[in-house]
Amino acid sequence: MTRVMEISSQERLRNSGLRPTRQRIALADLIFAKGDRHLTVEELHEEAVAAGVPISLATVYNTLHQFTEAGIIRVLAVESAKTYFDTNVSDHHHFFIEGENEVLDIPVSNIQIGNLPEPPEGMEISHVDVVIRLRHKSRR
Repeated sequence: MTRVMEISSQERLRNSGLRPTRQRIALADLIFAKGDRHLTVEELHEEAVAAGVPISLATVYNTLHQFTEAGIIRVLAVESAKTYFDTNVSDHHHFFIEGENEVLDIPVSNIQIGNLPEPPEGMEISHVDVVIRLRHKSRR
């Protein structure tokens, strides 16, 4: 039986070039403990407070952006009022449920994207994000 060893938050931070401070480790533990997911700064701050981690909203914000720059999470902008952070950094797309502010993964194999425009001189496409907005069907 093969067992997959989960990487510790401290190792994850070191491997990405970030110094594993107490606050970064605590936030990484919270972020990655539940597997792949999407969360906002406010949601992570609430989780941290509930877990007894003394941390300001500004520190959570700054830390999430440091994690993004280090490549261990990615930013997902689905609406102008909220930014979501995604622990799944692989190529994939998203459903966004309007009114519920819920984000769900769509495997990249389920969508084919073609006829992309040529990027401007000296530029290259790093990745393509598709967000499909959903709403509940109206009852007639």
